[in-house]
Amino acid sequence: MTLPTTMRAIDPAGHGGPEVLQLVERPVPAPAPGEVLIRVHAAGVNRPDILQRKGRYPMPPGAPTIPGLEVAGEIVALGEGVHRWQGGEKVTALLIGGGYADYATAPEGQCLPIPGALTMIEAASLPETHFTVWKNLIEGGKLRAGEIALVHGGTSGIGVTAIQVGRAMGARIIVTVGSAAKARAAVELGAEAAIDYSTQDFVTEVERLTGGKGVDIVLDMISADYIPRNLVCLAPGGRHVSIATQHGQKAEVDIGLIMRKGLHMTGSMLRPQPVAVKAAIARQLEREVWPLIASGGVRAVIDRTYKLGEAAGAHARMEASTHVGKIVLEVI
Repeated sequence: MTLPTTMRAIDPAGHGGPEVLQLVERPVPAPAPGEVLIRVHAAGVNRPDILQRKGRYPMPPGAPTIPGLEVAGEIVALGEGVHRWQGGEKVTALLIGGGYADYATAPEGQCLPIPGALTMIEAASLPETHFTVWKNLIEGGKLRAGEIALVHGGTSGIGVTAIQVGRAMGARIIVTVGSAAKARAAVELGAEAAIDYSTQDFVTEVERLTGGKGVDIVLDMISADYIPRNLVCLAPGGRHVSIATQHGQKAEVDIGLIMRKGLHMTGSMLRPQPVAVKAAIARQLEREVWPLIASGGVRAVIDRTYKLGEAAGAHARMEASTHVGKIVLEVI
């Protein structure tokens, strides 16, 4: 296959609002050793893309200025030393960046076959949230069958993934959401309960829903003022896992409460993780979760799609927080 030398991409010249996301022409990247080149059919939109656009996300070394952390498409070229892929395979992949474009590179270990009969749009919505949920809820949080998890942002991409994966693992999932409509959507996806934080206090509701026992784990993307309230919600020996800081990076906590309850606090960022770590997660997902997706037990939840040149609209929708599930850019 003869590849073009240039491609369409969203590569803002500076930081700002959604309006900085305009189509430009960029060189087609060449896969480095251990990487593949993917002809992108669809790219997922994620909260870190918003922060990157605003200049509020610490970029890992070597990350492209083109945003986009997940894609689905066809492998069209191989870097030196690639073993699993031969070229021509349809895959979905986790990227360090560069997904908002016609072509993107990815380490071969961060590519996964598209499960079942999923479309490219659906497949592009999978990597970022599934890698994050697996690393933080299943590995870091050690969620087990029979346990109860409180997940904030219940209808975000992370939320809808955590509901389904957690339930598939035999856990009970309680979520917080911002409206009655979102609460209904979360319950339809399998949440045991959805707390509408616009009208309810989640600490009081968790106490009621658990009979005063508390939850075993909190998956938190809000941080700041949520942290001390999350700790109150935890049962003795509970685990608190932070994955984002939407309300800010600083919180005041009661150390005595942590000691009395024997609580554990941890967290992580996915993007800066070494390739080997991400590749290991990919293999776990392929073994444990991809069969569930292929069978329909866990599904891709798509809120809305936009053309690549409509990336500004996609970001505006995400910032409005009215979406349920994933927002995806259609590249082809």
